[in-house]
Amino acid sequence: MERCRSEIKPRHPARFFLYAILPVLVMVSFLVVYPTIRGVIMSFQNYNLYNLHDVHFVGFKNYRTVYTDSRFYEDLWNTVLWIAGSVSLQFVLGFILALLMWEPFKGRGIYAGLVFYPWALSGFAIGLVWSWLMNGTFGVINDVLMRMHVIEYPIHFLSDPKWAMLSVILVNVWYGIPFFAIMILAALQSVPKSVVEAAMIDGAGPMRRLFGIVIPYIRPTILSTLLLRVIWVMNFPDIIYGTTRGGPAGATETLSVYMVNVVFYENDYSKAATVGVTILAILIVYTLIYIKTTSYEELEL
Repeated sequence: MERCRSEIKPRHPARFFLYAILPVLVMVSFLVVYPTIRGVIMSFQNYNLYNLHDVHFVGFKNYRTVYTDSRFYEDLWNTVLWIAGSVSLQFVLGFILALLMWEPFKGRGIYAGLVFYPWALSGFAIGLVWSWLMNGTFGVINDVLMRMHVIEYPIHFLSDPKWAMLSVILVNVWYGIPFFAIMILAALQSVPKSVVEAAMIDGAGPMRRLFGIVIPYIRPTILSTLLLRVIWVMNFPDIIYGTTRGGPAGATETLSVYMVNVVFYENDYSKAATVGVTILAILIVYTLIYIKTTSYEELEL
């Protein structure tokens, strides 16, 4: 038996480990590392689809063009509103939903499947569906509100700058609630019921149990999900592009949507790469600050 075990054991553990992770390294390099490096290089070049024969380095010209354009700062402000409004509401509502599903009840599996279903859909497809629902002429939402006598005239949710950003944020909230609900519900399963019951016997109310026991236990999950969600919301233009494409008059154009619009409408890949590198730099700085300010110690009870 001992002889069989010695024969199965690899002779060179380090080499075996390298071979085991090599496919992952190749895939990550091909899908992440190379595009990132290529994008950084492209941001210092003149790379326009209309003139591919004249690709050359132009230094910081693209950065000066982007940073001296008022459109960039308007989109940066829109990005802040988009992230703050979306993530805060997603987190609060997702947390409440996770608490409601924490205790077992009849039909919880079916209910959870229905609640989590939006997370499995394409963001762009969701944007298209909601653009039809919120249409100012034939949208279902306007029709329902008028039949209920809540409004007298249709609201142009996506074509009125006053309503557009709020409308796309609400769509994103609807889309992102399941993410927080799934992650927080999974974390809640690790909270010892004995500790919660002991606090209840000692006379601790629901809010005291929530903030004194439950939240400290799941704090690492809360911090990591908030970090990931901010990065994702800033990066993906799916919902906005499916509803407004950044309109009307740039009212919903975030930096990620700005980058896509530059590619599609201006065919200026170097300018789009500059915006992409800027987004990457902002996210790196945000991540470092976030990790530094939210560092925590292991919970001991």
